[in-house]
Amino acid sequence: METKRVPQVTFKTRSRNVDTGDFEWQHPTTADYFGGKKVIVFSLPGAFTPTCSNFQVPGYEALYEDFKAEGIDNVYCISCNDAFVMNAWAADQKLENVKVIPDGNGQFTQEMGMLCQKRDKCFGERSWRYAMIVNDGEIEQMFVEPGKKDDSAEDPYGMSSPENVLKYLQSF
Repeated sequence: METKRVPQVTFKTRSRNVDTGDFEWQHPTTADYFGGKKVIVFSLPGAFTPTCSNFQVPGYEALYEDFKAEGIDNVYCISCNDAFVMNAWAADQKLENVKVIPDGNGQFTQEMGMLCQKRDKCFGERSWRYAMIVNDGEIEQMFVEPGKKDDSAEDPYGMSSPENVLKYLQSF
């Protein structure tokens, strides 16, 4: 069986310059996030949305130390939102451990095969909800919510939950 690698893309992020205090554009790559590390990546339809803000992100934040105990180096949340929105959402969620990755143009999501239309909610193109374990850029395990299709009336949540991913990690 051939191992699938994460797409090779450059992200557009904004980080605070420690010397000036100003926010500056940064251009981290897939290799920067995933190279030489074992990480969890979870993706969701959008920042500030109910399931994402009330369950998924807080759940990953709350279980962060449990993931670390299972050999995970970092936990990333990726969404088809721009850097400004993702940074504001991370601040609103008071994230200390989970790192956000903006995929504003949806390039990473599209190359993962997870891009879908959410026109029924006027969201445009968004990510289908999923999580994955990535080891040095290679996808070890995917947790994809069922029923992926454009303009789905459903927004399932369970397979990609932090509890499910942790249960999988603890099974070894």
